[in-house]
Amino acid sequence: QVRVTESGGGLVQAGDSLRLSCKASGRTTSTFSIGWFRQSPGAEREFVAAISWNGSTYYADRVKGRFTISGDNWKNTADLQMNSLKPEDTALYFCAGRYLKAATTAQEYDFWGQGTQVTVSA
Repeated sequence: QVRVTESGGGLVQAGDSLRLSCKASGRTTSTFSIGWFRQSPGAEREFVAAISWNGSTYYADRVKGRFTISGDNWKNTADLQMNSLKPEDTALYFCAGRYLKAATTAQEYDFWGQGTQVTVSA
């Protein structure tokens, strides 16, 4: 089994930055990939960013240029640096893990954290 844990959410103002951290532990391997998703009330869970075990990164169009994902494959960690935050970025942010290549849809991830709330005020 794999356990995924997020941290770093909070309340910030528009234009501020915030950094989320994710750690996967348990039966991870050297080919374990991590993705970040978010979900607002009444909305579907949407892809934000992901990093593959080999370092390849993927971003949703709406966060490109503002968010940066980075990871340590040996430690199975992945941070999400969020800059120039907007009120529409407000959501519950989830970290997820899967074996092999990173994916951009929630259904492809097998292990999920509990989520960390990010609230951006105008």
